[in-house]
Amino acid sequence: MSRIMLIDDDTSLREVVAFTLREQGHEVDAHGTGESAFGSIESFRPDVVITDLKMPGIDGMEVLRRVVDIDATIPVIMLTAFGSITDAVEAMRHGAYDYLTKPYDRDELRLTIEQALERRRLLLENRTLRDRLHEETRRVEFVHASAAMQEILAMIRRIAPTEATVLLTGESGTGKEVLAHALHSCSDRWDKPFVAIDCAAIPRDLMESELFGHTKGAFTGAVKDKPGKFQRADGGTLLLDEIGDLPPELQTKLLRVIETRLVDVVGGQQPVPVDVRLIAATNADLEEKVQRGEFRHDLYYRLHVIPIHIPPLRARADDIPALWEHFVRRYAGDSPVRSSPGLVRALMARRWPGNVRELANVCQRLVLLRSTDVLQADDLPPEEQRSEGTGGEAVTGGGSSRNRDAGRSSGDFLGELPHDQLSLNDVERDIIVRALAKHGGNRSRTAAYLRIPRHVLLYRLEKFEIK
Repeated sequence: MSRIMLIDDDTSLREVVAFTLREQGHEVDAHGTGESAFGSIESFRPDVVITDLKMPGIDGMEVLRRVVDIDATIPVIMLTAFGSITDAVEAMRHGAYDYLTKPYDRDELRLTIEQALERRRLLLENRTLRDRLHEETRRVEFVHASAAMQEILAMIRRIAPTEATVLLTGESGTGKEVLAHALHSCSDRWDKPFVAIDCAAIPRDLMESELFGHTKGAFTGAVKDKPGKFQRADGGTLLLDEIGDLPPELQTKLLRVIETRLVDVVGGQQPVPVDVRLIAATNADLEEKVQRGEFRHDLYYRLHVIPIHIPPLRARADDIPALWEHFVRRYAGDSPVRSSPGLVRALMARRWPGNVRELANVCQRLVLLRSTDVLQADDLPPEEQRSEGTGGEAVTGGGSSRNRDAGRSSGDFLGELPHDQLSLNDVERDIIVRALAKHGGNRSRTAAYLRIPRHVLLYRLEKFEIK
């Protein structure tokens, strides 16, 4: 049984229509005024609304507007006299489902209601599927186990519904683009485009066209109009990866787009409005680039609204076993491949200068070249010794003076190692406690002293239960 709300100030017609609808098996809530109808619409919750177009007080057009505001899936059918058909057509332009002229035909009324109910059923089904898809999309597929990454993902979920620009920083391979996807999928723009552009991979003379688009004939080779990344991301999210490599002249144009939300297409006559949520990512130190005059300070502050630093894999070793098993399942498929405990220990002891990307590559290599279904530590390729800088330069011989000094400053105070076993966890805990005491319990100064990000220190404090 369907619920139909009927609104008509003509008492005799209202009673006849109500009788017909009940005879057809519908539950009817009949009203002589729009005011009366909206007093009970929330409790009655109609599947269809049938309303006269011309009424004193709240007329049919106002009924239509209010119903659409309450629930746009409820079809509204207009009843109108023959001379008001033009008004009924206008109502359909504003969202009415259909109109019937008075006097109405019983079969036409029945058929119109059946079609309206079918339309509502499809709309509700579509809404349910979209909601289900949204919930599936909102599940952030970011494999992790460390407290540091849990904190970052909690931040992602908090800021996703906002329009704030986000700056993701971290070494190459830490998962900045994956986090950008997660941010987009948790936002209200989840069903709109997610577009990414690598500012370091596109030649300098093509970058403006890639970002802002061009018109036919704007330059040699421009044989047709081409929308830029901003236009393609309209309504959605644009990731500007490796933003630190954007040429200075384009930094100025990007700043103008951020401020005005207008894109100047190459060769175009008029600016094009865009609605885009911006995420920038970089493995460079943008503050240092600003100080050297290589990056505009005003653009930096426009991008630096919500900064999120993703720590390298070596600073969140607790993530390594979960990530490794994730990659094993990806590359092994249905094969029963497993990893030995020794392999897992060896994985966690490595530095992983290429971060998660390197871990994935090594996993793929071991799975494809395995001789048995048990992966062993001996299967690992030799580890490349690299510096901790974002560039990942190989350290040869004695290394740079900075690294040699760091080695002396981080080792001399340990003294002679004991002959029996030594607990690395105990040593690490003792160092953190002593460093905290040295800096009066100030965690920021302690983190800087230990040359680790502050959130890594907070994770270690929690791990070792240091109060």
